[in-house]
Amino acid sequence: MSHLNVPASRAPLKLGLVAGEASGDLLAGLLLDGLRERWPLMTAAGIGGPQMCQRGFIAWWAHDKLSVHGYSWEVLRRYREIVGIRTQLKTRFLQDRPDVFIGVDAPDFNLDLAAALKAEGIKTVHFVAPSIWAWRPERVEKIRRSVDHVLCLFPFEPALLAQHGIAATYVGHPLANVIPLQPDRAGARAALGLSDEDQVVAILPGSRHSEVQHLAGLFFQAANLVKKKNASVKFIVPAVPLLKAQIEQAARASGLFAHLQIVEGQSHTVLAACDVTLIASGTATLEAALFKRPMVIAYRMSWMSWQIMRRKKLQPWVGLPNILCQEFVVPEFLQDAATPQSLADAVLLWLNAQNVTPEKITVLQQKFTVLHQQLQCDTPRIAAHAIQQVLQG
Repeated sequence: MSHLNVPASRAPLKLGLVAGEASGDLLAGLLLDGLRERWPLMTAAGIGGPQMCQRGFIAWWAHDKLSVHGYSWEVLRRYREIVGIRTQLKTRFLQDRPDVFIGVDAPDFNLDLAAALKAEGIKTVHFVAPSIWAWRPERVEKIRRSVDHVLCLFPFEPALLAQHGIAATYVGHPLANVIPLQPDRAGARAALGLSDEDQVVAILPGSRHSEVQHLAGLFFQAANLVKKKNASVKFIVPAVPLLKAQIEQAARASGLFAHLQIVEGQSHTVLAACDVTLIASGTATLEAALFKRPMVIAYRMSWMSWQIMRRKKLQPWVGLPNILCQEFVVPEFLQDAATPQSLADAVLLWLNAQNVTPEKITVLQQKFTVLHQQLQCDTPRIAAHAIQQVLQG
């Protein structure tokens, strides 16, 4: 794409940036790489995490302040704190105006903030299109009102947004370039002290407190049932550092703690090493797909949140690998269907497939390889070019 080979600008760029949760921190960190290549004198401040701070970002608040989900008490319990942060952030950005505000995911927080800043003449961009194609289609009006441009992770999204008069650019998914097309399984196992012969199940119960609260105990109960059928299987949990103690507590309560290897971070190493993963629905499922790993997707939330969510759901799938492949390539178990027995049975099917029907895994890996290639773009550079177009009006 020669039109993207624009020389670096000597002009300073002041960036307002908000990313919530670990996945948003990762995406924003990669975005900052592309922006700094275009604007070496860039400064960036707002809400973010360690990946962003490693790139010189100034975090006024930590990204985990926005790590909530659902509609009921999970959000209401922290509503005043979150609204207070957004109000302070708006005031600060209006006093020291950025050239452009970029909200990374976290649409419930970022779109309202973007709308307020846009009304005051600040350019606004949203990175990661809210999934109006999956649920909550009413969000489209808020998107149009709030942002000048949307940076999309998936190729079908710009055309969908264009139907609603929203300018958008497909930038690919940064993870498709971070994760190798052919993961180093042997190297990952060596790093974790695992042998090539081990059967390994990765357990990923989420990156938010509320997800771990709803899913960790359930996943560990399922793992106990798997172990009863297959005593030699090894379980490994990559824990978000802030949630490690909570995960360890759930493991002890389940009686599985002695049979678990809990590591801090290292989710990519764990996914590269495992044979199958029991995983919470979310960005991590796409990461698992890019590592070409069989998986069992599950999710639970509060009863009220579930009642609202299922009424707004537009597709039969919730897991990103299934949505992007437009079929159930991996099983999903939601809410009441997510029982220890159903999850254990699904995990055992994948483990048994290694010896009984290995072609099933081969077909899955082929689908995930095609998906990986579709998502590979020079994301930082394409995104920086789109932001430059926004700045130029």
